[in-house]
Amino acid sequence: MAVSPANLHDSGAFVPLVASIPAIRSRRGPRRRRPDKLRADKAYDQPELRCFLRRHDIAVRIARRGVDSTERLGRHRWKVERTLAWLGGYRRLTPRYERNGYNFLGFLCLAAAITCWKKLPHPT
Repeated sequence: MAVSPANLHDSGAFVPLVASIPAIRSRRGPRRRRPDKLRADKAYDQPELRCFLRRHDIAVRIARRGVDSTERLGRHRWKVERTLAWLGGYRRLTPRYERNGYNFLGFLCLAAAITCWKKLPHPT
């Protein structure tokens, strides 16, 4: 996770976030370092971002401006929207009360951990 200023475009944080993905544990074979594919909307349709993903052997699933419809991306985007809705349920995160980005990031990580804990099956 990372926090960026609200007045900057999200594509500026795209490369550092993808580069910071940790190794994924697998049952057999070596650990995977990168995801197989990455989905994004039309705002990330930039040649340098596509080249970065191709250099790292990540399949590009970015909607192209003026070519692709946004309806096809909606099949996968609901997962992101659902997660943002879960995090929006925490009052402290909805308007940004914290001026310090590290404090906001701490509350965001805490909210994500609580949300994941709530989704785990609990013994009855």
